[in-house]
Amino acid sequence: MSGVLRTVNRILLGIVGLVLIGVGVVVLTAAPPLGGRHAPLLAEATRLRYWHAEGWWWWGTLAGLAVCVLLALWWLLAQLRRSRLPAVVVDTGDGAFAVLRGRALEEAVAADAGALDGVARCRVALRGRRGAPSLRVGLELEPYAVPADALAALAGPVLGHARASAALPGLTAEARLSVPRHRARRVT
Repeated sequence: MSGVLRTVNRILLGIVGLVLIGVGVVVLTAAPPLGGRHAPLLAEATRLRYWHAEGWWWWGTLAGLAVCVLLALWWLLAQLRRSRLPAVVVDTGDGAFAVLRGRALEEAVAADAGALDGVARCRVALRGRRGAPSLRVGLELEPYAVPADALAALAGPVLGHARASAALPGLTAEARLSVPRHRARRVT
């Protein structure tokens, strides 16, 4: 799930939670003056005044509900959208095409990048379209590693091997390098 979608989910859940808490507090504090547990929240006179006398009430209510439905549909479609590419189309050279599983390519690149000197851990995600894939590579470096060397090794042999083995004319990659926190060594 992308970072933007996570942020939207958290904001949406926070807003819904605040609205539900607010409605609950209003109902709990306004219940005794309204006439008890079995009395309606809005008296009949109030309902008739808002729903029949005010012409804008229905239009405003319907517009608000329509906006809520559209936002809910957008959110649902965003949840269902896949962020990873399931397969890549590979030209076999004889005029036919083969399908390479995206997970297989991710695991192969992660194994090659994880074997580099100075790389502690590697995560790879395949994105893009079937004909033009791209990689997002996250490298966690050892404390002694030189980031420029790790990036050069990733851009050279690792991605070159992936391009050659999958017969891809181009394979772009976005690399994110990180170094885990470590304690300083004491010198005595």
